[in-house]
Amino acid sequence: MIPVLGLAGARVAVLGLGRSGLSAARALAEGGAVPICWDDNPDAQESAEAEGFALLDLKKQGAFDDIARLIVSPGIPHLYPTPNPVVAAALAAGVPVDNDIGLFFQSFATQEWNNFDTSPRVIAVTGSNGKSTTCALIHHIMEFANRPSQLAGNIGRGVLDIDPAIDGEVVVLELSSYQTDLARSLTPDVAVFTNLTPDHLDRHAGMGGYFAAKRRLFAEGGPDRAIIGVDEPEGLYLANQLSEGAADDRVMRVSGATKLTGPGWNVFAKKGFLSETRKGRQAASIDLRKIAGLPGAHNHQNACAAYCAARAVGIAPKVIEAAFHTFAGLPHRSQTIADAGGVRYVNDSKATNVDSAAKALAAFKNIRWICGGLQKEGGLDAVNAASGTVKKAYVIGREAAQFAMQLSVEAQVCTTMAEAVASAMAEAEDGDVVLLAPATASFDQYDSFERRGEDFIAEVTARL
Repeated sequence: MIPVLGLAGARVAVLGLGRSGLSAARALAEGGAVPICWDDNPDAQESAEAEGFALLDLKKQGAFDDIARLIVSPGIPHLYPTPNPVVAAALAAGVPVDNDIGLFFQSFATQEWNNFDTSPRVIAVTGSNGKSTTCALIHHIMEFANRPSQLAGNIGRGVLDIDPAIDGEVVVLELSSYQTDLARSLTPDVAVFTNLTPDHLDRHAGMGGYFAAKRRLFAEGGPDRAIIGVDEPEGLYLANQLSEGAADDRVMRVSGATKLTGPGWNVFAKKGFLSETRKGRQAASIDLRKIAGLPGAHNHQNACAAYCAARAVGIAPKVIEAAFHTFAGLPHRSQTIADAGGVRYVNDSKATNVDSAAKALAAFKNIRWICGGLQKEGGLDAVNAASGTVKKAYVIGREAAQFAMQLSVEAQVCTTMAEAVASAMAEAEDGDVVLLAPATASFDQYDSFERRGEDFIAEVTARL
């Protein structure tokens, strides 16, 4: 646990008592603060009381008298589309609003670090797609290189649940826009921006607000090294804003599709090869095509970002390349679950928006595509444009018929995962790929994308 520093003796309100909220309450108490907790869910209240935390309905008049700070869980809106009533009350009372990420950054470094030979480093990764794979790959490289490392944030453990840092450790954090938007302290040593595509637009009042939330990690965090994916205009703009000129190698530019030139520090993947250039000269090259855990152009972009992060903390190219070959990938992200009868079965349940699904479609040929679920705003143009490799779609979800009508390929309305898998397997031929890449949220039928992926795996394995 990371005890929260700087709030000893203060009454600190905690709104939302899920994983991050309870973790924040524990870390506050460990640091000497007095957590005052609230959640409208009675089960959450019971869990907090069982741990001895005081409860107070923060919607009541005067609830913020003598409160030093309000800590808000990520799922609770603080501005758009409408501030939560408790957050609105804190804002009106002038009480600073923060989250567990802000508490982590204000508390992670301690006096003990003065005795270390090598100061611990924090690598923080944000962006729309590829964050989890990039973080897991960075963590894997650190472990392969025998560097102590912890993985936290939206992947692994909660940020305040990790262990206090040891000499030379690297902490890898996956941060969402919800987290970067609100944290009052953001001070990573290395910050990574993977890419930007439309997502969570209601929460950020459009693309401008969504980009601004991501940008805070760099503009306010002031990292020593910024790694920026430049395949979208926002990334190009961010790299330009952070650098003092083309040769400023504090900014490392990354592309998953375009050859990058110039005197700066560039890493790009083209036709399956990763290239690192610096001061106009090639420094290293890696053939990514046969790395099983990183299939497709989207994973090649993730590999470039992870490569940059590892280079930024001093890992040699040959060590990174060897680590790539031992990376198994993450569950539910282009995860091969079986090869049987000449057919490959791939679980990419994490493809919860059209852009990530389009990238999954681009990674394979002869696809039997299982898709559908709780559709997000923006339409299906991106996946339709990428569906040239799709032989047939098998659509699940409560609105399967409506989803199927928007597709440009032959589509069968299946509704359930069981029917979709059974139909796809019955029709699959030698060389086909049965791919779950829903392009949607899971919440119409499942409580998480993980549960959706697990159902796909169970249905496939039961029929093999």
